[in-house]
Amino acid sequence: MTFGIILVINPKNTSSKIAVYKDLNLCFLKTIRYTEEQIEACGSIPGQLEMRKNAILKELRENDININKIKIVVARGGLIKPVKSGVYEVNDKMRDDLINGVMGMHATNLGGIIAAEIAAMTNARAIIADPVVVDELDDVARISGHPLFERKSIFHALNQKVVARKYAKSVNRKYEDLQLLVVHAGGGGISVGAHKNGKVTDVNQAFDGDGPFALERAGTLPAGDLVNLCFSGKYTREEIMKMITDKGGLYAYLGTTSLNTVEKRIAEGDEKAEFIVYAMAYQLAKEIGAMCTVLDGKPDSIILSGELFNNHGFTQMLTKKVEKIASIALYPDENEVDALAMNAIGVMKGEIEVMEYN
Repeated sequence: MTFGIILVINPKNTSSKIAVYKDLNLCFLKTIRYTEEQIEACGSIPGQLEMRKNAILKELRENDININKIKIVVARGGLIKPVKSGVYEVNDKMRDDLINGVMGMHATNLGGIIAAEIAAMTNARAIIADPVVVDELDDVARISGHPLFERKSIFHALNQKVVARKYAKSVNRKYEDLQLLVVHAGGGGISVGAHKNGKVTDVNQAFDGDGPFALERAGTLPAGDLVNLCFSGKYTREEIMKMITDKGGLYAYLGTTSLNTVEKRIAEGDEKAEFIVYAMAYQLAKEIGAMCTVLDGKPDSIILSGELFNNHGFTQMLTKKVEKIASIALYPDENEVDALAMNAIGVMKGEIEVMEYN
């Protein structure tokens, strides 16, 4: 059976990863990287739209991929309004919310917009799947500690849902019948979700909020000290947000986001590097322990996904602390491109319904 071409788009802070699937098989994968000068010249994230779109079209042309044969363009979803889990058509309302940053501004906001513009050129369909704002929280999980603040659901919904379903299939169970602790630890932040009978009823706000520190994210910081820093006059709002979201975590302590580099430093006797990696595993273990209580202390499994778990040292440090809670399932190579493609393939096969965003 002929299905045509699927184009996958995953924008990140300084790159765009694209993939092409022909008749359900991966035939092209490319990471397009941008210099700091190119990013700064655009002035803002919405200002990067043309640069990123043109770079994608250029790669497709140079690799003899006929865009007129594209049937679906699927992009990683950005910060739209909270939605339930699933696949959504990119309509005018979604494009407006992405470009205006209705829930915040991030490079992933450009995914749906670029998908829609390329789809319009080719008469294809533009969709997003399980955006970061999937919201299935229990009401009690929204309580913060003060009525002026409400905990929000912003996390790696796409990856967490895919690995949870993969795990369920591997043990011949339905995802909706399981209680799972799912961790996604990728290049930016770390999210830990409590999956109860098919819904993520609690999860740390991994985008710019709470949880363990990661390669770039600072995670939960001492509130009083953070308030004092904000009013110290030493930093602008933008500089502080950058400390929290882009220049925090491992980068702030060790000056790199590469665990391979850190591993080499540890092998050469760098005790500080070893201690900071241990601290990252320690904080993640604490988050897993906390989320375990949401499932009444009885998770069926702890699922570890994302590129950080390709690092043996870090993985060993973490598993040693949590392996007595439940069995551990490891999916280190699960990534957004694969997850997006799986959703698009499900749409093509008629197995996944495409919903309307409003």
